Amino acid sequence: MTRTFYAGVAALALFAGTAAAQDLKFKPGEDARFNWASYDAFAAANDLSGQTVKIFGPWRGEDQALVETVLAYFAAATGVQVDYSSSENYEQQIVIDTQAGSPPDIAILPQPGLIADLASKGLLTPLGDETAAWIRDNYAAGDSWVKLGTYKGKDGAEAFYAFPYKIDVKSLVWYVPDNFDDAGYEVPETMEDLKALTEQIVADGGTPWCIGLGSGGATGWPATDWVEDLMLRNASPETYDKWISHEIPFNDPAVIEAINDFGWFAKNDKFVAGGAGAVASTDFRDSPKGLFSSPPQCYLHHQASFIPSFFPDGTQLGVDADFFYFPAYAGKDLGKPVLGAGTLAMITHDTPAARAFIAFLETPIAHEVWMAQSGFLTPFKGANPEAYGNDALKKQGEILLNSTTFRFDGSDLMPGAVGAGTFWTGMVDFVGGKSAEEVAGTIDASWPK
Repeated sequence: MTRTFYAGVAALALFAGTAAAQDLKFKPGEDARFNWASYDAFAAANDLSGQTVKIFGPWRGEDQALVETVLAYFAAATGVQVDYSSSENYEQQIVIDTQAGSPPDIAILPQPGLIADLASKGLLTPLGDETAAWIRDNYAAGDSWVKLGTYKGKDGAEAFYAFPYKIDVKSLVWYVPDNFDDAGYEVPETMEDLKALTEQIVADGGTPWCIGLGSGGATGWPATDWVEDLMLRNASPETYDKWISHEIPFNDPAVIEAINDFGWFAKNDKFVAGGAGAVASTDFRDSPKGLFSSPPQCYLHHQASFIPSFFPDGTQLGVDADFFYFPAYAGKDLGKPVLGAGTLAMITHDTPAARAFIAFLETPIAHEVWMAQSGFLTPFKGANPEAYGNDALKKQGEILLNSTTFRFDGSDLMPGAVGAGTFWTGMVDFVGGKSAEEVAGTIDASWPK
C-alpha cells in the first residue's frame, strides 16, 4: 500500500510566463549538472505566450514548493501562465471537476485505479503513440511504464493516457553500516544471500529483522508490500498483473508461494525482534528503531523510501543508516524487479499548452530541477544522475535505472475492499498463525463479484 502524507491547506500558485532567469531556482547555463541545451531547444520550439495552463495535483506544503520550482521553468520557456492548485481531498475534487465539465488542463495523480476510472468515462485525452514510444525508449524498464500509463477508454480500446513522473521506490532494506562493520556482514547481492545472512545473524546470537505491521485502522499494510515484492521475485511480471486484476485467484499457487516466502522472514521467532507474535502489534513507525539500539535489536528492516522520517532525530543517511536493493533470486531468472508507486500526468482538457507541458516532461530539465532538491526519483535515462541532491537519492535513482521491471503497489490497484481491507487483515491473520492457503482463500472470497 502507498502511504502518502501531504501537509498544508488547499493551495493555488500562479507563474507569469515572462519569469526572468533570476527568478528560477537554478540560473540557466550556470550549473553543469543540468541539460540546459534541452531546455533551450524546448523553449525555441514552444512559444505560447499569452496562454494559460491549469494544473491540478496532489502536492501541497513542502512538495508544492518543490513542484513550483519545476513549473517556473516551463513558464519561463513557453510564456505560458501556470495555474497550479491542489486540495486536501484531491481524489474527490478531480472527479467532481471532470464530471462537472470544468476540469483542469493537466491532472497529476498517484492512483492508477482512479485514472482508469477517468479514462473509462472518456474524461482523459490519449497522449498518443509517439509519447508512449518515447517512454518505452527513454525510461529504464520502459515497457513497464508504458503499461502503467495505458488504460481503456470509453470505447473500450486501450490507449496511453498517463505520463509517469516522480516515482517512489519500495524495494529497499535498511540497515546501520556500523552494525554490519562490527559484525563483519556484507550487503547481500541476491535473495539467497539475504536469507543466508538472516540465518548467519541468528547463528551469531543476534536478531536479523525488525518488522511491524501496526498502523491503526490500516494495520497490516506493510505486509502487503512484502508480499508484492516477493511476488515479483517468485513469479513473472505477467503473473503479478493477473493477480492484481484477479485474472488468477488470490489463492493461486504463485500467490501462496509469495505469502509463504514472507512467512519465512516474519513467522520465525528467531528472525524477528520480539518474536513473531510481536509483528502485528508493533507500529510500523516504531519498528525501525531497533536498528539504532545498543546493542542492536535487529540488523535489517524492509520498508519504502519514506521510512527515514521515523528514524531518530539527527540520523544521517549514508553514515548512521543506509539501504540496499531488496534483491532478486539468482536462481529464478526474473531480472531486477522494483516495486514502487508514483504520480502520473494526464490531459483532462486538451489545449496546446497542455500538450506542451507533456512535452516538457520529456526534457531532462523537468526532472533534474527537482532531482537536485529532495524527494524526487526518476527512471528517465536522459536525466543526469549527478543532479541528485544527495547520495541517498542518487542511490535510489540507480535502483530505478538498473531495474528490469517496475510494478506499481499491487494493493493500491486492487478493489478497495481487498487492497485496503481483507489483504491487510489477512496478513495480520497470517502472522498470527493462520496458513497462507486459509488467508488467501478468505481474501479471494472477498473480491467483489
